[in-house]
Amino acid sequence: MSEAHLFAVGILLAWLAGIRAYLTVFGVGLAGVLGWLELPEALQVTTSPWVLGVSGVLALVEFFTDKIPGVDSAWDLLQTLARIPAGAFLAAAALSPDGELGAGMLATGAGVALTSHLLKAGSRAMLNTSPEPVSNLAASGSEDVVVVGALGLALAWPWLALALVLVVGIGSALAVWLVWRRVFRRRPPAAAAPP
Repeated sequence: MSEAHLFAVGILLAWLAGIRAYLTVFGVGLAGVLGWLELPEALQVTTSPWVLGVSGVLALVEFFTDKIPGVDSAWDLLQTLARIPAGAFLAAAALSPDGELGAGMLATGAGVALTSHLLKAGSRAMLNTSPEPVSNLAASGSEDVVVVGALGLALAWPWLALALVLVVGIGSALAVWLVWRRVFRRRPPAAAAPP
């Protein structure tokens, strides 16, 4: 892969790690083990049986935890400690031919992962104000589909996968902003009753 393709893959992996870090690490490692993707040296660690096992188990835990309203927001808060560093590592490792992680890509990956994580956590916190669990299940399921689909698409067409993820991300950000604006719109003060 060219350096431009590796850059696209790195940004894509950072974005996906901000949504589902364990599933992203597991998917990258599995793709490396099965020979679907030639991993740079720094990403070879994801093919370790230990990394695959732990990330696979944690991805399953996250799959079920993320479907429970209220619990998912607590999980998102806790996962801030994992998603941002994972995104930073994945982005920098994708562009590392010799195993050295560049500070610029670490910072870029952390910023991208933080952005997608805040978008996910913010939208889920708003969904949790709804009393019915269907919207929460739909949001969680769609996040699973986006991460798995983008990982699969990244193997063949990383630029297309990155473009689709950005379109979905921007669309989600606009939707969250519109809902937030509508819910918390300032209402004019009520007119005082005449004496």
